[in-house]
Amino acid sequence: MRIRLEKRPQPSRRWLYLSPLLAVLVTMLAGGALFAALGKNPVEAIATIFWEPLFGEFAFYYRPQLLVKGAPLVLIAIGLSLGFRAGVWNIGAEGQYIIGALAGAGVGLAFYPLDAWFVFPLMVIAGALGGLAWGMIPGLLRVRFGTNEILVSLMLVYVAEKLLAAMALGPMKNPEGMGFPGSRNLQQYPSAHNADLIADTGMHWGAVAALIAVIFAYILLGRHVLGYHIRLTGQAPRAARFAGVDPARLVLFCLGVSGALAGLAGMFEVSGPAGQVSIDFNVGYGFTAIIVAFLGRLHPFGIALAGLLMALTYIGGEIAQSNLGLPAAAIQMFQGMLLFFLLAVDLLTNYRLRLLPRPETA
Repeated sequence: MRIRLEKRPQPSRRWLYLSPLLAVLVTMLAGGALFAALGKNPVEAIATIFWEPLFGEFAFYYRPQLLVKGAPLVLIAIGLSLGFRAGVWNIGAEGQYIIGALAGAGVGLAFYPLDAWFVFPLMVIAGALGGLAWGMIPGLLRVRFGTNEILVSLMLVYVAEKLLAAMALGPMKNPEGMGFPGSRNLQQYPSAHNADLIADTGMHWGAVAALIAVIFAYILLGRHVLGYHIRLTGQAPRAARFAGVDPARLVLFCLGVSGALAGLAGMFEVSGPAGQVSIDFNVGYGFTAIIVAFLGRLHPFGIALAGLLMALTYIGGEIAQSNLGLPAAAIQMFQGMLLFFLLAVDLLTNYRLRLLPRPETA
């Protein structure tokens, strides 16, 4: 018998929703094999990652962290998904996340130690504008000069990281920090602190913004003509041009919105869980959000669930590192497997496997 891929007349809706579940299952199996190769009990490692944060002895502490870790992933992934649906590939959300954090923190530190209600709203605006401006760079270059937004947005991540280091060691450095790099702790500045709205729940303004973004994206894609243009451009670019869609305007919109949402995620993070501008502030949320966007099938509600799942692997991975001694690189590889297997299994959405008899040889 031999196997042949046969293109389906139209994408399978069943496999569209089954492939993420199958990808998660295959990732668990492959991850278990990886952990076994490292000399760890694979069942214990997988259970630690997926069970302990939800139902373990200290679940009361870890559950709120799902919102803390998941909110920036969802917020960034929602912005990315709009561009991905339209064929606009923003791979530099990590840089936009950093610039949004720097802009928001810069406004907050500029008003220190003023006790005023308007400081935090100004930080929110600055964070969004900072991310938007950084996202518009690849957008304007693509529209004006035809550059590849993938390369430009990705290269700008490294520029943003250098700016982050320069700010942490220079203008934003805490004058009372005894020479250590990093800004003042915004958690100790009430006017600029993104605190939990309900104590010990992880529900801060970043989580609220993520929820609003999910609802906004759902309405935009399903009920607004702009959402129709986004979907049409991604599925049939030529038909979109005949329908009167302005490609340049759509590119700028998608990169601007994704940059603004990534900037907001950075601002909420630096003023909340992270607390300060530091050299190692960015932890890869901008890149992980790409996995979240595709795992959620570029659907707003799917992205919300995928963001919580990825947050679970972050928290469970940290537990596995401390309790089982798993290296951080193994956890990162486990997370990367999820996107790899999702892309592999996604083949079944457009193709079916056919078993054919081997031709007889003379």
